[in-house]
Amino acid sequence: MTLPRTPSFRLDGRRALVAGASSGIGEACAVALAEAGADVTLVARSADKLDALAGEMQAAGMRATALPLDITDIEAAEAAVAEHGPFDILVNSAGLARHTPSIETTPDDYDAATNLNVRAAYFLTRAVAKGLIEAGKPGSLMNISSQMGHVGGPDRAVYCATKHAIEGMTKAMALEWGPHQVRVNTICPTFIRTPLGEQTLSIPERKAWILSKIKLGRVGEVEDIMGAVTFLASDAAGLITGTSLLIDGGWTAE
Repeated sequence: MTLPRTPSFRLDGRRALVAGASSGIGEACAVALAEAGADVTLVARSADKLDALAGEMQAAGMRATALPLDITDIEAAEAAVAEHGPFDILVNSAGLARHTPSIETTPDDYDAATNLNVRAAYFLTRAVAKGLIEAGKPGSLMNISSQMGHVGGPDRAVYCATKHAIEGMTKAMALEWGPHQVRVNTICPTFIRTPLGEQTLSIPERKAWILSKIKLGRVGEVEDIMGAVTFLASDAAGLITGTSLLIDGGWTAE
């Protein structure tokens, strides 16, 4: 009798692109992938923060390279992916939120959120997939979505719209690229202690509302995302595509 063997969670020999890597969830994802053996290219607008992170990761024995880039510049992002790719793994953690009651949403707020959260994500994902398909390589592409891509929330009509869009985009891309063995998924966190998350967590009544919804009774930490991103990037998730990994403490279980 031959026992089954667990597929490897290791990422040795694979190249990963992490957008929004300069802080928060993106930084944690970059470290997680590098710890698993991937060669990680760090992307964000801030060259200083990227250089500092790359230096710390290299000092810890990880393979990391800084690539300052504004992914809302579609032509520049596509050119960078073509030049430095193909990448076996994509994690797009770049995003922003401008929370207001929907009746007060301004066109500038709407455009800023959709330009980064949807438009840039769409074309970055497409660019990485194109490189993989042309090279005849399999891959794992992930966008950091949100539990708000599955439910609604007060003062979050625009943010929810962008994250619901990412969920639909992911399903359609997964259908198209499945025959090429390119997997596409989202990771959907609840509120995480990051500079972005603290905008809401710093408001006592909002924090109380959040804790009332999270069944495990605590907000998330960036470490809660690290295992998930490594799993989805690895061979252990080889049959997972077109879906969402909800890391929400039970928020959406209702």
